[in-house]
Amino acid sequence: MVATHDTSERLTAILEKVRALGPDLRKRALAAERAGRLPDETITDLDATGAFDIGSPAEFGGYELTVRQQLDVVAEVSKWDGSCGWTVWVGASTNWIPAGSGARVVEEVYGPAWVGPRVAASSHFPASRGRAKRVEGGWTISGGPWTFASDSLWAPFTNLGCIADTGDGPYLVGVQVPRDELRFLDDWQVAGMRATGSVSLTLAADQLFVPEHRCVDFRHIVGGALDSGLQGSIWKAPSLGWAFSLMAGMSIGLAQGVLDRFLERSAGRPIRGTTYKNQLEAPLTHLMLTEVHSKIRSATLITRANAEETDRLGALAAAGTPADPEYMQMFSARVLAETAYAAKWCAEAIELLQRNSGSTAIMESEPIQRAWRDARVITLHGALNLEALSENYGRLMAGAQPHKFEGITTLDRFTPVAPSKAG
Repeated sequence: MVATHDTSERLTAILEKVRALGPDLRKRALAAERAGRLPDETITDLDATGAFDIGSPAEFGGYELTVRQQLDVVAEVSKWDGSCGWTVWVGASTNWIPAGSGARVVEEVYGPAWVGPRVAASSHFPASRGRAKRVEGGWTISGGPWTFASDSLWAPFTNLGCIADTGDGPYLVGVQVPRDELRFLDDWQVAGMRATGSVSLTLAADQLFVPEHRCVDFRHIVGGALDSGLQGSIWKAPSLGWAFSLMAGMSIGLAQGVLDRFLERSAGRPIRGTTYKNQLEAPLTHLMLTEVHSKIRSATLITRANAEETDRLGALAAAGTPADPEYMQMFSARVLAETAYAAKWCAEAIELLQRNSGSTAIMESEPIQRAWRDARVITLHGALNLEALSENYGRLMAGAQPHKFEGITTLDRFTPVAPSKAG
């Protein structure tokens, strides 16, 4: 029997708290950007809103909102500060990794009291930088560094990708590593999303022994082959629909925040080179605002639809009537491509608003320029290669198969893998 619970009131309460905190997040953004990480105060404040629990299991006191509801939270946080939105996005959208790693990992990640995100993951590719070797009682891992480890500065565990070979050829494993066994490199000097602190990681020692249950064949994780002990339908939802619907929420929130800021600062502002004394009364502003609206609106509607479909597919799977693999492959390819387009449209909307905000919009203290850089970073995420994703979805539309490749966004993941005895 799948557990269900009404989370609408919880969503409303979280959104109200985020909106109340929002102005403080915006005030702190410049100092956080210069520091290359969010301050502990911000992590504590975000935790108090409930934002880090939106995708955590109900069995452990989490709020377990629907993906559609989580989307609203990620967008609202991102409206005030992109780096905060990124941190909440990672904390929510990667819960499927520990959930897919089995009940013992779930207990370790969600059981203890914790302030901040509970989930972090480094870039699993190129995973050849990490190695896992089976030994008596578990595994030893070595190698690194592991890059783009968002949320690792604050999470109790980080999942590292390693290559293992137990005799039948190399394969990827996901390894849950405690925070105190990691060393954080000071290498996060980037163009945008600077306060996310998405640094690279190495092990604190040359090698680390990992108990058997913390090192899991990644095919088992993405295939949902291991019993997590969790009952909610969200744990059966397609992970790509979950992760990437929320990713688009960051872009939508950033764009909406810039639109609000533009309207606020443009009232009574003249347009240089024209006779307009109030920018908001100029027809050229009206034309631009409609284009901005259309880009944000298009991104929002397409993303909401994908989040709702993710929830529906999770409910079907939890009821024992999952969608067929062909549809799942098509849906996953579509989510990826449409998320890339949503990110593109929102980044374009922000650029329009910035270009019409005058030279003062380049000031370091102005949120518009920060959002412009943050939004472009989303479009450059390794999983959002617009052209590659468009080709793969177009191939499916044309009756051909997409490219086969290893990675989080592989579309060749729809045949269940039998769980290992060790899992």
